[in-house]
Amino acid sequence: MVENLVIIGSGPAGYTAAIYASRARLKPLVFEGFQAGGLPGGQLMTTTDVENFPGFPNGILGPILMREMRNQAQRWGAQLITDDVVQVDFNNYPFTISSEGLEVKTYAVIICTGATAKRLGIKGEETFWNNGISACAVCDGASPLFRAAEVAVVGGGDSAAEEALYLTKYASMVHLIVRRDRLRASKTMQDRLLKHPQIKVHWNCVPLSAHGDEVLCYLQVQDTLTEGLFELPVSGLFYAIGHVPNTQLFQGQLLLDSTGYIQTNGKSTATNIPGIWAAGDVQDHRYRQAITAAGTGCMAALEAEHWLAERSLVSILPTT
Repeated sequence: MVENLVIIGSGPAGYTAAIYASRARLKPLVFEGFQAGGLPGGQLMTTTDVENFPGFPNGILGPILMREMRNQAQRWGAQLITDDVVQVDFNNYPFTISSEGLEVKTYAVIICTGATAKRLGIKGEETFWNNGISACAVCDGASPLFRAAEVAVVGGGDSAAEEALYLTKYASMVHLIVRRDRLRASKTMQDRLLKHPQIKVHWNCVPLSAHGDEVLCYLQVQDTLTEGLFELPVSGLFYAIGHVPNTQLFQGQLLLDSTGYIQTNGKSTATNIPGIWAAGDVQDHRYRQAITAAGTGCMAALEAEHWLAERSLVSILPTT
């Protein structure tokens, strides 16, 4: 038996794709993951308050949002398997998807394996993750924890500059911690950043540890030239040192960009192989938001539905 559609991954992209594909009567099989790339449900499973997802004026906990999306996909008939895909064969058709305990063939694939934020691994990181330490200023910067408080951003590229500038809307002061003596950000971003009265740059510095009670209170920072230590009193620490797309499975089969993200065609979610689409952070290194991931999950499911129908590979009933 050949599956109509296999979705690899979960999170907002995978569960949304499953909802749309299920309503299109495709009976998608979803490998929602187990350990590879994080918990099933993606990065929101380790996020507390989500305050920018439409429809929740008082916010919603990330794990609850993912649970509700998962339940909705199941309600419409998605088959969910909590297992990691360990091998794919996209060179032969139908495609073959293998986990530790299951091998299936499928006419179509949607990849939603996401990306993993790079961490520094400093002392106290796990203790204060989502209690002061975050990898997304746009997601968490408006939290009451950071309003009118001093916060820090680690990084030296455009992402770090953008996050520092964004945080000035809420924080009283933003400390940008830069490992080197210069920024990698574009000249325009550097000019905006260095002229901003609420941003202080700490050159040649690295954070060593995070401290506090229930929430972050201060960082211990080292000057890399003098090796001297100092304390930085901040309520927030935001990592802007990049993400790693979870694309190891697809190397050598799908077209990836120079940083490892799956390349899609224009405004489509289609990859370079017909019958395979990619949605969410695995193909989006710019926005990386739950709502944009969900949007591309919807796009991928609609494109897969139309592609299968045009080729008469499966009998598709009208969406209800």
